[in-house]
Amino acid sequence: MYEFERRCMKEGHRLVAGTDEAGRGPLAGPVVAAAVVLDPENPIGRLADSKVLRAVIREELYEEIVEKALGTSIVFIDAAVIDTINIYRAAQKAMTDAVLSLPFTPDKVLSDAMPLSLEDIPFEAIVSGDRLSASIAAASILAKVARDRHMDRLARRYPAYGFETHKGYPTKAHLRALEEHGPCAVHRRSFKPVKERLAKQQHLSLEVDIWKSD
Repeated sequence: MYEFERRCMKEGHRLVAGTDEAGRGPLAGPVVAAAVVLDPENPIGRLADSKVLRAVIREELYEEIVEKALGTSIVFIDAAVIDTINIYRAAQKAMTDAVLSLPFTPDKVLSDAMPLSLEDIPFEAIVSGDRLSASIAAASILAKVARDRHMDRLARRYPAYGFETHKGYPTKAHLRALEEHGPCAVHRRSFKPVKERLAKQQHLSLEVDIWKSD
């Protein structure tokens, strides 16, 4: 997992940042990105793609990464921005902002396959980077845990949708709740199931208006 970081250091890049995002697929909530510069003198075991780790392990690693890393940052891009600029650009912006929000400027940045525009900072996009690079894996864990915690908070604000169980992803339970209650303030209105539910809602409202006018 540290092969890419060791290679970067051999090239003279001492501070190597990894960045990744969580939450491109959900129908609700933010997309979240993190950036991490690991300490080569204080390595962290068990790092892996956050998606293959059990939640309890992710939580433990989150605390260890924050404690041991040389620098970390986490950035949230909310649903309104996602709807304005699209999810790809929102994820790209979140990762770029996460790198720029580190407490120092890294010497090189590794991302999980996402091309980033970083002036004067060498950059490399690695396909399946969260499975191959320790710093990208660490960033994926921070982003995933931070987003899951945020969705748990949103679940208390919008209890009808069950965000605490599916974290905004389009599960059958979420789609049923969306159909029954319509979108809430944190749903992504540009995503097809939400857009279709809004169109249905507007159609029904129009029918009611016509009925009242008759």
